[in-house]
Amino acid sequence: MNTDAGEGRATESSSEPQAASTEDSRLLALCRQGDQQAWADLVDRYSSYVYAIAVRGFRLDEHAAEDLFQDVFARTYERLGQLQDSGSLRAWIGQLTRRLAIDQLRARRIQIGLQEIPEPEAVEDAIGDIESAIYVRETLDRLPGPFKEILDRFFVRGESYRKIAAALDVPPGTIASRISRGLEKLRILLEEEEF
Repeated sequence: MNTDAGEGRATESSSEPQAASTEDSRLLALCRQGDQQAWADLVDRYSSYVYAIAVRGFRLDEHAAEDLFQDVFARTYERLGQLQDSGSLRAWIGQLTRRLAIDQLRARRIQIGLQEIPEPEAVEDAIGDIESAIYVRETLDRLPGPFKEILDRFFVRGESYRKIAAALDVPPGTIASRISRGLEKLRILLEEEEF
C-alpha cells in the first residue's frame, strides 16, 4: 500500500481485510460528523497498534511512547478530512506513527547527543510482525464462537488445556480437538485472504 501520511493520501491494497476496511470507513464517516463515541472507538481500535510500533518498532520508553501516542492521535484528529481513502486508515496511521517516531528520536538524539536510531530494516521487520499479529487476531475474531474462545484462551491468554476445560465445563480432550479444528479453520481463512 502506498501512503503519504503527511498529505493524508493512501491507496487501498487488496490484502487488507474487507471487514476492517468497512469498519474504518464507518468510523471515519461518523468522526467527520463530530461523533465523539466514534472517535473514542477509532482511538481504541488503533491504540495498541500505535503503541506497539512505538515500543517494539522504535524501542521507545513508556514516557516517549505515550508522547508519540498523543501526537499521532492529535494529528489524526486534525487531518480526518484529508484522508481520501478511508479503507487505508491502518496504513496511514502506521506511516504517521513511523514518521513522528523518527522525528522524536532525532530530536532526542540532538538534545542528549545520541548517535543511534534503529535501523530502518529492523523497524520495518518489527512493524511487519505487529501488522501480522493484528491481522491474525482480526481473522481469529471471525471464527465461530467455540473455536475463537478456545484459541484465544490457549494462544493469547496462555491458559492450559485443564484451565480451559474447567472454565468451559468440557473434557480436556475436547479442548485439544477444538484447538486442532480451530487452527484448521483459521488456516483456511488466512489462505483465503492470501496471508
